[in-house]
Amino acid sequence: MISSIRNGTPREQGARVSHVPVSVPQEEAAKISIRNLTKTFLTRDRIFTAVDDISLEIQAGTFFMIVGPSGCGKTTLLRIVAGLEKHTSGSVEVVHSHPGCPGNSMVFQGDSIFPWMTVWDNAAYGLKMRNVPKRQIRETVGHYLDRTGLTKFANAYPHQLSGGMKQRVSIARAFANDPEVLLMDEPFSALDEQNKTLLQEELLRIWDETKKTVLFITHSVDEAVTLGDKIMVMTAHPGRTKAIVDVPFARPRSVLELRATPQYGELVYKIWGYLREEVQHAKADAEGNA
Repeated sequence: MISSIRNGTPREQGARVSHVPVSVPQEEAAKISIRNLTKTFLTRDRIFTAVDDISLEIQAGTFFMIVGPSGCGKTTLLRIVAGLEKHTSGSVEVVHSHPGCPGNSMVFQGDSIFPWMTVWDNAAYGLKMRNVPKRQIRETVGHYLDRTGLTKFANAYPHQLSGGMKQRVSIARAFANDPEVLLMDEPFSALDEQNKTLLQEELLRIWDETKKTVLFITHSVDEAVTLGDKIMVMTAHPGRTKAIVDVPFARPRSVLELRATPQYGELVYKIWGYLREEVQHAKADAEGNA
């Protein structure tokens, strides 16, 4: 099945979402297809273009990273794919291969777990909403709490956890829900470097088990190269595609071992070369509007 979000007009500020059955050879179809996608916002005195004419195909099982300067529309693009934001024109199609599974789960930048629920209940929330059998919930939640190092904290509440542990709960909840696509909006940006590295390692281990299609937003070139199979570099506002770079490193990966290789440093340098000019443009634009 394809979840389709198609053309809208600037006046409508969005488009309909429909579900239509299709027969698509699995080896040919992209999991996510974005075509000529544009998003504009109407402000008091002008039309503001956040994302401009982006076309992109992401194959099933790809860990796809997006980097770009602040304000380039990365999060807007992710929210459109998630169905949380309506676009102005173009189309987004997501192939659904497993009707019993949710289309996507999203891990946000900030704290998004329920403060009145325990770690266990937070991780089980999506499964309970889908009326999954209790035995399956116990097995699935137990597995992902173990994989994220949270088993000992299953009965704890969010106020008893550190920021890094809260993000582990978000990751456990997202994977436990068994979505076809995992959407991640700078989930580690607020963490210190040590916790960030540990969570990147854990995310890679869990992803190696499931091979989910992942769309991951980050400001960090290091993070993009560490985690990704492909990296899209976006321009400064309005957000367009500047480059798409393949990451050649084999999996499974060790974060620290990978970062010790010359090839890693060369790729980071190459991507930063694409990004540097856009960051400077974004800075100059911000200073000009100050």
